[in-house]
Amino acid sequence: MENLIKEFLIYLRVIKNYSPNTIFSYNSDLKDFLTFLREKKLDLDKLNLENFRNYLKSLKERGYNNFSIARKLSSLKSFFRFLEEEKGKKFSFIFLFETPKLPFRLPKVLSLEEVEALFSVPDTSTPSGYRDKTMLEVLYATGLRVSELVNLRINNLNLELGLIKVLGKGNKERIIPLGDYALEYLKNYLQKVRPLFVNQNSKDYVFLGRLGNPLTRQRFWQIIKNYAKKVGLEDKISPHVLRHSFATHLLQGGANLRALQMLLGHNSLSTTQIYTHLDFKKLREVYDKYHPRAK
Repeated sequence: MENLIKEFLIYLRVIKNYSPNTIFSYNSDLKDFLTFLREKKLDLDKLNLENFRNYLKSLKERGYNNFSIARKLSSLKSFFRFLEEEKGKKFSFIFLFETPKLPFRLPKVLSLEEVEALFSVPDTSTPSGYRDKTMLEVLYATGLRVSELVNLRINNLNLELGLIKVLGKGNKERIIPLGDYALEYLKNYLQKVRPLFVNQNSKDYVFLGRLGNPLTRQRFWQIIKNYAKKVGLEDKISPHVLRHSFATHLLQGGANLRALQMLLGHNSLSTTQIYTHLDFKKLREVYDKYHPRAK
């Protein structure tokens, strides 16, 4: 099965153009299933409905929530669909299992005051602090995914026009404008701070670590968590929280969904529509607070 997993991951990368992070998730899910098969001394070709039901049951027993189980089931269905189409193997019983019912969950969003509090933490008198503040400003100004931010290259920037070119999911390119704050920090960072980090390993990555290597997604996530803890926002912080905040604040400011979809790089407008729920929630709060007969 290991070789089949490798072939499947190559298929995802080459044919489907999936991002490295998505492929990493698929690999993790499939290896978990492979470990289960080995522990139970089960052969893939002899897998049956009862075996697979026991695997899903084991996920519950190990404390996985419905969101995690749904993701693993989705990964496995994609893998077995690949085996049917490319290898002629039949596992039709896999597709009998329905995705667990998931509660509707709105993304976490920071208020404007919380954004200001978070952005006040980095010590901009130090190179690392100035870099971190710049990254936060760019994230909030553009709605980039963290993975897109850390993979930014110098040639992705047009500082004269205040634009960033991003290669997002599925290798789809989009152009995003920068706000004045982010543009000013980015210019200063590139001129005065980035040269302090650069070495032969830096290539043309925009954001670099202390040793001159490109910052990883995991490292930047650690940095954000540390800053959030200092201002009591650790419960509200997530890798996408500034992306969600960017989208919500734009929508509340009057941006239309189609423009927001283009900025975020969503394939479907229905994905972007989750932010209307956040906007309606805010409207409800305003209504309850100010309407004389709301309560």
